[in-house]
Amino acid sequence: MRRWQIIPCVALLAVAATVAVAAERDHVIVPEDYFSLVFSGSPAVSPDAEHAAWIQSGWAGPGAGRKSELWVTDLDSRASRRLTFDLSGPASPVWSGDGKWIYFGGSWDRGEDGPPYDGSHQVWRIRPDGTGLFAVTRIDDGIELFELARDGNLLYYTVGEENHEDAWQDLKQKWGDLEYGHGIVEFDEVRRLDLGNWRDTQVLEATRVIHFMDLTPDGTRLAMMTTPDEETIFEEGWSRIDVLDLATGGIEPVTSPAWREDHPSPYGWIEQMAWAHDGRALAFTVEFDGFAPHIWVAEWRDDDVQLQRIACPHPVTLHYDIAWRGKGRALTYLGEDRGRVRLYQVDGIRGGDRGRAHVLTGGDVVCKAYDFDDEGKTAVVSADMLDRVGDLYNLEKGSLSPRTDVNPQMTTWILPRILDYTWIGGDGDEVHGILELPAGHDPATDGPLPAVIELHGGPTSSTKYRFRLWIYGRALMAANGYALLSPNYHGSLGYGDEFLAKLIDRENEIEVTDIITGTEKLIADGIADPERIGVMGWSNGGYLTNCMIVARPDLFKAASSGAGVLDMVIQWGLEDTPGHVINYMQGLPWERPEHYQAGSPLYGLDRVTTPTLIHVGGSDPRVPPAHSRALYRALYHYLDVPVELVVYPNEPHGLTTYENRLAKMEWDLAWFEKYLLGVLNGDGQ
Repeated sequence: MRRWQIIPCVALLAVAATVAVAAERDHVIVPEDYFSLVFSGSPAVSPDAEHAAWIQSGWAGPGAGRKSELWVTDLDSRASRRLTFDLSGPASPVWSGDGKWIYFGGSWDRGEDGPPYDGSHQVWRIRPDGTGLFAVTRIDDGIELFELARDGNLLYYTVGEENHEDAWQDLKQKWGDLEYGHGIVEFDEVRRLDLGNWRDTQVLEATRVIHFMDLTPDGTRLAMMTTPDEETIFEEGWSRIDVLDLATGGIEPVTSPAWREDHPSPYGWIEQMAWAHDGRALAFTVEFDGFAPHIWVAEWRDDDVQLQRIACPHPVTLHYDIAWRGKGRALTYLGEDRGRVRLYQVDGIRGGDRGRAHVLTGGDVVCKAYDFDDEGKTAVVSADMLDRVGDLYNLEKGSLSPRTDVNPQMTTWILPRILDYTWIGGDGDEVHGILELPAGHDPATDGPLPAVIELHGGPTSSTKYRFRLWIYGRALMAANGYALLSPNYHGSLGYGDEFLAKLIDRENEIEVTDIITGTEKLIADGIADPERIGVMGWSNGGYLTNCMIVARPDLFKAASSGAGVLDMVIQWGLEDTPGHVINYMQGLPWERPEHYQAGSPLYGLDRVTTPTLIHVGGSDPRVPPAHSRALYRALYHYLDVPVELVVYPNEPHGLTTYENRLAKMEWDLAWFEKYLLGVLNGDGQ
């Protein structure tokens, strides 16, 4: 019987950064190992640069779902202390200016009728030694966003307020249990809590939806990313930045509609914001489906706001997390380069000028989050490596020095060989992918393997060069004797803006060529057995799996399609972010019907012979289950292709429960065993 373990439940855990005696790698990775991994995130460096608060996330066990806890680590001794035990979902830790408190958002459900112990989301604080846990806010129905003033005296937070704003208000209120398409919006009110006298006052009435906030270091202005409605669709082109003067109540718009005129798409959404120390520059990002994300800086010069775009050096693509380093005008961000995610810095952004961009973390690393102290001298980074995941590191002279060891169980795991793999794909371009082989396997002497082609989602995303045990096949397939290739096809991040944008108006064409030529290269190199190749993916990877079984049923002998698009018109009509489809199709369905049909696997299903396993969340708003049900109907009732449909009740676009993720992995393994290895139900019969 497997012994379940996430983390020792002790108040203080001394964490060794290195293992004195290397453990023997004798454990073959199994699906249940996925649930033993924990990860660090949201690091926050203390004002004295001696500690880092952070959030540890992982699985609580069967039937319990995911959980997170607040931890603090002494950066010198590397000792870590768990601070929360009963709170649900602690997030966004921030230190008070004197370093005596850590503030964070979280919920605590004791079954009481009112806050703070009724499960509502509130702001809490706790001392770094784990004492003094206290609910700072006690708001009915909870708070949403919060910002702590640098001096720790004031807390700004938002609360939702339902608003009815159309001619049918009376009927909609009368029949309030029904669902309506529009006219009922939960706007956000901004309030200020004085932490000295506990006086709570309104600073902005509820007239807009606020998705992000950032307070200037001097506490005088609040930047807000807002939209006119809370539906996801309203982030695509409707999102804007407003700055609230907290003394006068005046609101200054930063991004006007005209600002978007030279963007590659009108459907970009603002994702994050960060004030410079002097409060005279605000950095923010804009993301697009199909085009490279942008970094912008708004500067206040001569009582006017000037906007400039900060370009990433080729072929780096903005990955996430922007922040100003220290008290100057050096802007940092995470950038992606050929499957690696590193920390970059742009110097001297002032007066419309900027200095050079340079990398702060080199090597084969995938950085996920980071934070600097107030002086910009100490940096703590959350990162994954080829043989280690989930830990926090200090950045020291360009190298990452570990400060935690959250997954010691990995020292006994037999890890896959993880390799860069390149070939020539669509338009004669070089395409990269991540290849995983069973440990010790040498194709030159050991011969070809059954292979699975794993296709990432997005498509404005990528597969990273790191160890990853994942429900979509990584690590698990190699542990079961397969070669796994994850192509970073055209449209992927980290290979230059041109490589990314070439997918526009060419879905189900150029990236299909990339995937097929990569698979054929595996065969030519003696890595893959041509008679035993499968394909799998989720979201855009599921869509491309559907494309593969139409394009090359002779090449792919088994498929696992997860939450995949089948018809682009239905996708535009039903998904929560239709700008995605409009970008790639370069128009609306009635404007370019032939392009919508060309991009849809539906119209070639008569070619399919590949046994196909279909997964989908029953409440998926991003790729609605109608696609998966239609694919199943076509293959099962009309085409007589071996197929199974697995619908996960009430699940959104990603599977959220322990049981459903485990079921997904076991179904995939069994499906490929039957159709690639000739093994039925995993028992050899």
